[in-house]
Amino acid sequence: MEPIQAAEAIDFSAVALFMRSSLTVQVVMVMLIAASFWGWAIIVQKYLVFARARREAAQFDRAFWSGEPLDDLYDRLGDRPKGASERIFAAGMTEWRRSHRDDGRLIPGGIPRIDRAMNVAIQREEQRLFRGLSFLATVGSTAPFIGLFGTVWGIKTAFEGIALSQDTSLAVVAPGIAEALLATALGLVAAIPAVVFYNKLSGDADRITGAWENFADEFSTLLSRQIQEPAA
Repeated sequence: MEPIQAAEAIDFSAVALFMRSSLTVQVVMVMLIAASFWGWAIIVQKYLVFARARREAAQFDRAFWSGEPLDDLYDRLGDRPKGASERIFAAGMTEWRRSHRDDGRLIPGGIPRIDRAMNVAIQREEQRLFRGLSFLATVGSTAPFIGLFGTVWGIKTAFEGIALSQDTSLAVVAPGIAEALLATALGLVAAIPAVVFYNKLSGDADRITGAWENFADEFSTLLSRQIQEPAA
């Protein structure tokens, strides 16, 4: 019973396990904890960004389909549109105005240039939307292996300690194994939320981007109709 009583007297809290770990394992744990905190910061920030993007898109859609002339809406937005939908619309309207001659007729190839201008704006907004998600993907794919490395190193250190002490009692074996397994646990704690929220946020970003692309197609269709109506 003495080995069991000696093991029970050992502090197995996470802080105590961390403090007793070797320097290599401690570095691994600090990296995983930092990655976990940074990942959660990105998750919260992206949820706020996506919510704002949806809110701005809904507000702009109401203004766009309110029947207000497009030129008046463009002038009202000014030189610095606030939301992504407004910036995409402004990119198309800017090219629309530049593609007209002094006599009011559209320069040949104007619609493709307008489409390209809006596509460039969409790509720019898409980069902002997806910024930071690659970090979540990296954490989700690498954190378990980093934690496993810490575990393997910790077990190696534990066995070295057993060999030096020539004692295989529970009081000697248990602390080293517990310290090693803590690294794997931290790796999973960092990786699981990163994978789950990366998939969720990537899907949300794709839907928001798809809505922008649908708007650009509808806007291009409206401009094409305006060109054809005078000719009719």
